[in-house]
Amino acid sequence: MSKVTMGGYTAEAETGFNHRTAMEEAARCLLCEDAPCSMGCPAGTNPGDFIRSIRFRNTKGAAEIIRENNVLGGSCARVCPYDKLCEEACSRCGIDRPIEIGKLQRYAIEQEKIFGMKTLKKPRSRKKGRVACVGAGPASLACAAELAKAGYEATIFEREAKAGGVLSYGITPARLPQKVVDWDIATVKGIGVKFEFGKEIGKKITAKDLLEKQGFDAVFVGAGLWKSGSASVPGEDLKNILSAVGFLKKARAEGGFKDMKGKKVVVIGGGDVAMDCATTAKLLGASDVHIWYRRTIEEAPANIDEIRYALSLGITITTNFAPKSFGGKTKVEFAEFQGRDGKSEAKVCCDYAVLAIGQQAEDITGVADAALSGKGCIAARGGGKTTVPGVFAAGDIVNGGKTVVEAVAAGKEAAETIIAYLDKKGVK
Repeated sequence: MSKVTMGGYTAEAETGFNHRTAMEEAARCLLCEDAPCSMGCPAGTNPGDFIRSIRFRNTKGAAEIIRENNVLGGSCARVCPYDKLCEEACSRCGIDRPIEIGKLQRYAIEQEKIFGMKTLKKPRSRKKGRVACVGAGPASLACAAELAKAGYEATIFEREAKAGGVLSYGITPARLPQKVVDWDIATVKGIGVKFEFGKEIGKKITAKDLLEKQGFDAVFVGAGLWKSGSASVPGEDLKNILSAVGFLKKARAEGGFKDMKGKKVVVIGGGDVAMDCATTAKLLGASDVHIWYRRTIEEAPANIDEIRYALSLGITITTNFAPKSFGGKTKVEFAEFQGRDGKSEAKVCCDYAVLAIGQQAEDITGVADAALSGKGCIAARGGGKTTVPGVFAAGDIVNGGKTVVEAVAAGKEAAETIIAYLDKKGVK
C-alpha cells in the first residue's frame, strides 16, 4: 500500500502514481496476447489495452478505453477489489508481483480530469426510446450510460439530493473522494443522461405509472440496499447505536458529527464497510476506535489494504467475538461481547456503536410488483428481466449486495437486454 496520509476526514488514504511512476509500472506489463487481466474484470474495463496505451504514453487513449467500457472508471479505480480480480489474473504473479492495475486506472482518469479530456461524446443520432432508471447508484449509472451511448433517452430518478448511491453516501472519502464520484457523474451527464433528484419512485409514482402515464418505454430498477441488518441483541435500540449506512451518510453530510472528537467508538463487522466506518470515526477525531469481528482475521471479507489502513491509524481489531448486548440509560454506554469459544467475554465502554453487519433491501413492491427472491430482492433473469413486462432490474437489488464493479457489469448487461426489448417492440 502506498504512503498513508493523515490530513483529516477528507484526506485520501493513499497517494496515486505520478507520470514517472505510472510509466515505470506500465513498463512492467508483459503485453500478454490473451490479456488474462482483461478477462478478470467483471465490467470488461479492459486493463490489457489501457495499460498498453499508458506504456506508449497515450494517456488519452487509455482514458477512452476505460470510459468506453466502464463509465465509472474513476470510482472503480479506488474501490475495486483488484487483488481478487484483474491483478490476481495478471501473468506477472508467476514472476514477482502483479501490475498495479488499479493505480494505473486511477492515473489515467486523473489525467483525464486534469487536462479536461473529452473521452465520451453524445451520439449524433437519437432514437425514440425512453427509459427510466430508478436510483442513481452504480448499476443505474452504468445502465443509463450504455443506453445513452446507443442513442436512447435515459432518465435517472433519485430520491437523494445527489447521484452516486453508495459511492456518495456509503464509502469514506479517504477511500473514495467525492470529487472522483462527481467527475464520473459529470461524464454520465455529458453523454446525455438526465437526472431528476428528490424523486422517490415507489411512494406516489410506480414503475407502472412511468410506463403507462409518463411515456417511458422501459423501466430499470437499480436501487441499492439501504435497510440495515440487525445484531438481534438486547439494548440495540439505545441512542448512538447506528447502522453503517446511517453513520457514513451522516458523516458525509454537511454538519456531520460535530461531537466525535475524543469519543470512544465500537464498530461491529469485518468487511470493507466496517473498515470505512472505523477509519471515518478516527479521522473525525474519535480518541478510541475498536473493531469487533465474530470470526478470524483470515475470514474477514475486508480487503487487506483496508485492514492495514485501519491499523495504521491506530484502530484496534479484535476477532472471534460477537456482540452479546448493549447497555446504558438512554444512550449506549458499553457493549458486551461473547467469545467464539463460548467461554470468553468482554465488556468495553463506548459513546457510539456502529453496526456494519450487512444491508438488506427496503420494500421494493411499491416500485414494481415483481417477483422477489431471498432477502426481499428482485428476482431477475436473462440480463435483468423481471416478471413484469418492460421492467428490468440489476445490481444489489438483485444480487443481494456485491462489489461496485459487479454492479457496473450487471447494469451494462441489463442495458443490452433493454435495447433488445426496445428493438423487438419496434422502438427505434
